[in-house]
Amino acid sequence: MKYKDYYQILGVERGASAEAIKKAYRRLARKYHPDVSKEAGAEDKFKEIGEAYETLKDAEKRAAYDRLGHYQSGQEFRPPPDWEQQFHTHFSGADTDFEELDLADLFAGLAGGGRGRARGARVDIPVPGDDYEMTAELTLEQAAQGTEIDVALSFLERDERGAPRRGTRNFKVRIAKGATNGQRLRVPGKGGKGANGGRDGDLYLNIVLKLHRLFRPDGHDLYLDLPLTPAETVLGATVEVPTLAGAVNLKVPPGTQAGQRLRLAKRGLPKPGGGEGDLFAIVQVVVPESPSEHERNLYSELAAATTFNPRAHFAPGGTR
Repeated sequence: MKYKDYYQILGVERGASAEAIKKAYRRLARKYHPDVSKEAGAEDKFKEIGEAYETLKDAEKRAAYDRLGHYQSGQEFRPPPDWEQQFHTHFSGADTDFEELDLADLFAGLAGGGRGRARGARVDIPVPGDDYEMTAELTLEQAAQGTEIDVALSFLERDERGAPRRGTRNFKVRIAKGATNGQRLRVPGKGGKGANGGRDGDLYLNIVLKLHRLFRPDGHDLYLDLPLTPAETVLGATVEVPTLAGAVNLKVPPGTQAGQRLRLAKRGLPKPGGGEGDLFAIVQVVVPESPSEHERNLYSELAAATTFNPRAHFAPGGTR
């Protein structure tokens, strides 16, 4: 009888937990299931995985398998003396031809199970469908209001003769308001088709917000560059500022500095659980590129009259 390393087949350590064995089986069965896999030799690999799992998932069969010892895969071996009596197999007696016996048949007969399973028989165990991912690009307006997108998925299926072919599914997905850049949204049951009664996989949408001509998103907050004249920053002003919901008035305090953040509460993106982020206006001081003669004269008068020196801290011992 040739030895098969069931642990190696499932890619787990010999001391792996039952849960780890189960997870490894599900992952490999999904990968190599002949109804969905494009891998060469997928059906034979799937049978081998199913055989290993049928033994290792059962505590009694796993204990019996471990008592066989550890050999190289494909190496000829015989069970240790008294192994059959200890585990109550029907293969007892000195005339048992272990060279003609398959390891799967040995464990099919454990505890009186008999040799009912054909050698190499396919194990039709439910296999969940694959999960799919795709990018969903939204405008800031769509993220703020919620939107519906069209999705077209391509997947592998079998025709009436069992030949593989590409299938497609078209459907709509509703994205609730409040989606943010980099968010990953799960759409249950919209992934690949399951096999043998297994559940369908899920679809994951990776949200990407398109560049906006005015606003920069950061989570649910928005940032906007706010150009102001020197007079508006020195004297203060009330200016009209755009938001996603329309323009609002913003009060600029006297003495506002370049780079200062002016907050407009709850004017950002909506939050899924309720409430909104904020809008931050970042002050930019802008001077006229081509001032009129009158403006130049006024700036000259201001320069002559002012004692303000923004570079006083450059001098030795200067502070700011």
